[in-house]
Amino acid sequence: MEQTTLGIGTRLQHTQHGPGVIVGIRYATYLISFINSGIKEIDKTDPNLDEIIPENVSEEIETNSEFEKSLLKILRLWNGLNETVPLGEKWEGGTLLLQPKDKSLKPKEIPVEDFFHKIVMLRDRLRVLEQNINSSKNLSEEEKINIQQYITRCYGSLTTFNVLFKNKEHWFVGEKKAE
Repeated sequence: MEQTTLGIGTRLQHTQHGPGVIVGIRYATYLISFINSGIKEIDKTDPNLDEIIPENVSEEIETNSEFEKSLLKILRLWNGLNETVPLGEKWEGGTLLLQPKDKSLKPKEIPVEDFFHKIVMLRDRLRVLEQNINSSKNLSEEEKINIQQYITRCYGSLTTFNVLFKNKEHWFVGEKKAE
């Protein structure tokens, strides 16, 4: 089965994790919410994945079942993770060259698109971490604020990479300096 064209909401069966639904799409992976094991990031070409195609299911039955309502809630919660974040045009097709000080050592060349994808994944994971912290019942409000400030400083450390983003609304934003 060609699994690189599946969309959010597609139901899947995984031989290890059981049934699940796609809640996010990344470049080479799906974020799948599995009933038994929670949200996992699975390679799009994983041979253990099979699409579940329901038979004789009406829209009315699907939207009224408790299971469907739970899945819809998960999809709404995680919907921002599949956001397409465009790379600035001037970087498309470019490469990042990491040159060691010692010229006898081989440099490392990385396509800018691959590096950018990793930056966007990091940003997405920081956002999920923020959501988990904010919805935690085990942390006090003071602990949540302290951890949130630390995450904000992490965003600030990543502002150097804003030059790669096509649109300013996708930029990393750290702490605002007091005037």
